[in-house]
Amino acid sequence: MDTSRIIDLFLFAIPTLITGIIAFYFFREHTKNEDGRRRFLLKKDMQVNAMPLRLQAYERMALFLERISPSKILVRITPKSSNKEDYESLIIQSIEQEFEHNLSQQIYISDKCWSIVTTAKNATIQLIRKAGMNEKTDTADKLREVVLTEMMERRSPSDAALSFIKDEVSELW
Repeated sequence: MDTSRIIDLFLFAIPTLITGIIAFYFFREHTKNEDGRRRFLLKKDMQVNAMPLRLQAYERMALFLERISPSKILVRITPKSSNKEDYESLIIQSIEQEFEHNLSQQIYISDKCWSIVTTAKNATIQLIRKAGMNEKTDTADKLREVVLTEMMERRSPSDAALSFIKDEVSELW
């Protein structure tokens, strides 16, 4: 009788164990799915909130590039004297201030885009310095003329960077 009782207990225990194992796996999968759903909703919510910030960063970078475009900055900043070195320093200082004002935007844009914006800034400064080293450039007005003539002959670094920004923003949609 003891063996029959043990067999009966074993027969009753098997369905209980099977039900327990199935319940364990079911609840584990359910918990995993709920975790995944919560992560997905959190990520989706973060994207909804981050998209306006990213677009604003791209807008600010586009504005920065427009403001440092040689043709625009030379019109906006007029020479205070005829000294070309003072004017060159004033323009470069203005570009650097604009850049520093927008430094925090690098968080929201891609590394490649930030690199291109930085390269455009440096190329613009280099262009102004190169024009200042020209032997024909002896006054601030002549510096403006040389830089503007250079911009008529080729595309400004800001324009190339602005094209990249437009392409990258179009990929966000």
